[in-house]
Amino acid sequence: MKLLKGRSVRGYGTIVLLSFALLTESCKKHATPPAPAPVATLKSTAPFPMGSAVVSSLLQSNYYYQSTLRNEYNSITSDYELKFNITEPQQGVFNYTPGDYIVSFANQHHIRMHAHNLIWHDPAALPGWVLNFQGDSLAWENLFMTHIEGEATHYKGLVASWDVVNEALRDDNGALRNQDATPGDGTGSIWRQHLGPDYIARAFQYAHQADPNALLFYNDYGQEWGGSKLDAMIALVTGLKKRGIPISGVGMQMHIDINVDTAGVTSALKRLATTGLLVHVSELDISVNPGNNPNIVFTTMLQQQQAALYQFIAETYRASVPQAQRYGITTWEFCDAVSWIPAAFGRKDWPLPFDSMYQKKPAYFGLLTGLTN
Repeated sequence: MKLLKGRSVRGYGTIVLLSFALLTESCKKHATPPAPAPVATLKSTAPFPMGSAVVSSLLQSNYYYQSTLRNEYNSITSDYELKFNITEPQQGVFNYTPGDYIVSFANQHHIRMHAHNLIWHDPAALPGWVLNFQGDSLAWENLFMTHIEGEATHYKGLVASWDVVNEALRDDNGALRNQDATPGDGTGSIWRQHLGPDYIARAFQYAHQADPNALLFYNDYGQEWGGSKLDAMIALVTGLKKRGIPISGVGMQMHIDINVDTAGVTSALKRLATTGLLVHVSELDISVNPGNNPNIVFTTMLQQQQAALYQFIAETYRASVPQAQRYGITTWEFCDAVSWIPAAFGRKDWPLPFDSMYQKKPAYFGLLTGLTN
């Protein structure tokens, strides 16, 4: 047998094989472990866009706010910074700085941008010059048209959609808001008073002329109540559609509480879907303290009730609205610390999927489950 420096070929082969085995075992011990499975998020789980209302100040200054938003959501809605009192504080003087930041953030991070809103009656969202405006019907029409076209043109191609008209219908009977229900209560509409009942159609036409590619929504609350208001909303949007007015969808705000009639929610979503328009759950939050109890404690039972409702909303939206009509679910902010409800009603409440420290609540996991079941 041929020797190789005093060793047989067979012996040398054995040494090579042993060395290879040891090397293989060493590589196994030091190999990079497999990457962990990706953690499910709202946006990765939902078969439609998941959104939140946002404000520019927190996007700029709060790391936890921004990172949670980017991780969980793929659609955002401007909270208040594209409303009339912010964007045109003086006649013909437009202020787009905060809105520009939100829109730029959305585009930079490939997040869908839904703009809210062009026309709303609420005196708190209108500048003093509009509330005190003196002029005939033509002057009012010019004011109305100039604002809509100016703002929609500024954001042309940068926003996917607009809430064109917000909350135009009365709560009690579904009629168009006109005069205050009680003098001075702010429930009337200066737009209806000065522009007549067809101002809504013209608002959609002006917005479409300014940005033909933007999807245009009528947005309101109370659909889950059923009755005359839901009937009126459906009549309004289907009437616009039949006339060829460029309306794309309807926003169902869904500011609800843990005592909501779930059958009413289901019925409203199904009926809105029959319009053939896009259906956007546009401002979802679920209050746990509708009775304004100053001593309330956010107990495990309340947390579970809230989580079950978030799950129900997601499941029912998926079951009731055809896939092609689902514009998505948007919560009105996502963290309890910045919810509008405690300040507006002067009470303790925890209405959103994340707590005040940006930690996921049972509500979050209820929503996540509803998106998958």
